[in-house]
Amino acid sequence: MSLRVRRLEAKDRDVWLALFKGYMEFYKATVAEEVIEATWKRLIAGEPHFHLGLVAVDASDTPIGLAHVLFHRSTWSASCYCYLEDLFVDPARRTQGAGRALINAVYREADRRGATRTYWTTQETNYRARALYDQMATKSPFIQYRR
Repeated sequence: MSLRVRRLEAKDRDVWLALFKGYMEFYKATVAEEVIEATWKRLIAGEPHFHLGLVAVDASDTPIGLAHVLFHRSTWSASCYCYLEDLFVDPARRTQGAGRALINAVYREADRRGATRTYWTTQETNYRARALYDQMATKSPFIQYRR
């Protein structure tokens, strides 16, 4: 299969929306429509130092997976960090390398921007994704708390 990763483009709106809603459904999450619209606008605008939207596309240039990335400063480093906030591949297109390709593209962008850490979270029970993540990164011993 021919697969590549590129930046999200305005023409991707409908497919991106279906993928993003699939991602929300996977995590049994609800996101307000106005938040989804704001997210789309931020990703397309590419807010220079903060948001980055990437898509894995097939040979017909149709997105089959997405990655949403945030860059931020750190109190523990003079550099920035890269947070891979969302990563999702169409369930029908999994095991074709899209997840790995998206993570590698995020790593390249993080390196280009001088980020000294790239990180993400997933549910402990997301075993299928964790099998890939265990090959591509080191699991942190930290536990996330939320309010």
